[in-house]
This record gives sequence, C-alpha cells and structure tokens, in this order.
Amino acid sequence: MASSKREHLIDIARRLFYRDGFHNTGIDAIIAEAGVAKMTLYKYFKSKDELILACLHRQDEEFRNGLMQRVEKQSSEPRERLLALYTIIASEISSKDFCGCLFINAAAEYGKLDNPIHQAAVQHKHLCHQYIVKLATDAGANDPEELACQLCILLEGSIVSAQVTGECSTSSARNAAELLIDHAISAPAHSA
Repeated sequence: MASSKREHLIDIARRLFYRDGFHNTGIDAIIAEAGVAKMTLYKYFKSKDELILACLHRQDEEFRNGLMQRVEKQSSEPRERLLALYTIIASEISSKDFCGCLFINAAAEYGKLDNPIHQAAVQHKHLCHQYIVKLATDAGANDPEELACQLCILLEGSIVSAQVTGECSTSSARNAAELLIDHAISAPAHSA
C-alpha cells in the first residue's frame, strides 16, 4: 500500500511537471491532484527536488525500455532500426498531450550543469545516446559514436522544433538521418 501511494505521487507529479513545468507546479497542486495530505508526500519525498528526481528516474526507465521495444518491433534490420527512431519520435510528437521532452524541459529549468536535476537529464540523454551507438554499431557504421551524435542532434532538434512551433518536422529529420546512415555505412573507415 505504501509503495502504491509513492508510485501514485510520482505518476501525478510527473504528469503535472510535464504539462505545467517544474517551477510552475507546486507541492500543493500535486497533493490536491493526488488526493493525499502534505504529510503523506513528505513521508516519501524529503523535498520537491527529490520528487522531481524520482519522476525523472521513472520517465527514463519507461521511455528507454519502451523505445527499445518499439524499435525492435519495427524491424530486425539494423539500418531500419535506426530509422525507426524517427517514426517513434513522430508518434510521440503527434500526441495531443505532447509538451516536449521532460528531460529537455528539466535541463532548461535547472540550467546549472552541476544541479542534480540537470544531471539526471544529462544521464538520460547519455543512456539514449549509448543505445543509438549500439544500433549504429549493429548497422555497420564506420564511426558509430559520430553517427549516434548526428542522429541524436536530429532527434533532439525535431523534439524542440515541435515543442516551439507546434509542427512535426520528423520527416525532414528522417530524410537527413537516412543520408547520414548511408554515408556512415558506406564510407571507408578513418585512418588514425
């Protein structure tokens, strides 16, 4: 029961933080929406920052696990798995509840690089990048790290562009990604 109350608080807070922002969402709004007493919230989380970190941790786990499952379901072909990232992000962006990326939003609101909330956002982006490095390696890219950097920039740019303009530009990002992937797979390896 205690665990389910904690999980319920995380679910409510994560939804409110995503929709309204971290600074704009107060503890009172979270406890009102969750239907719990303030003491209950503070029983599980010593501070709002601790609650934010729990939300980011949950979002990281769910997003990355879901992303990997969806990529693998889309194709068994390594090159196509890289391109599937853009189809998946397009479906996220097209959602009526789309409010950007929780991690980009966290990094923007907590801009100091040494802030634990900013660091949690960095860690998520790093783990996603590592997954794309693996996909690029599987696809036979000569420089998987560089290809992953390029593809991540296109993905992040699509997300931010959609958040700012309200328009989905993932088809353009996918087209650019396809050129980068084909070049990385066919290009001769760099000599050291």
